[in-house]
Amino acid sequence: MDRRTFLAALGTGATAALAGCGTSLADSDYDVEMTANRFRPAEITVSVGETVTWGNPGSRGHSVTAYGGQIPEDADYWASGGLGSESDARARYPQEGHVASGETYSHTFEVAGDHEYFCIPHERGGMVGTVVVEE
Repeated sequence: MDRRTFLAALGTGATAALAGCGTSLADSDYDVEMTANRFRPAEITVSVGETVTWGNPGSRGHSVTAYGGQIPEDADYWASGGLGSESDARARYPQEGHVASGETYSHTFEVAGDHEYFCIPHERGGMVGTVVVEE
């Protein structure tokens, strides 16, 4: 086998091997995409009783963490991992609350108002969002 044939075969094999490296998460599996350092869309509007699903199709781990003081007063605290407060979510990440590549997190919103949230490891980079819940 000559050098060109070998390199062509090697390249084809590498491409085939890498083809399965992406996640199996489809756009239809989530409402909000977790990109490298953004939630897309950054703001989503839903009705009371609706569920929002965040999906992580990328390679970086994320969290979906409500700002405790920036959700409606009557709303229960929410965060990936099911933790009961922002301070618990921050203290226990990444052991709890980590949304790995190919995973989703969902929350049903029962209280109208603006629900501000962030990603713990990427907050400083501006990975923040808002769920606007309407009656």
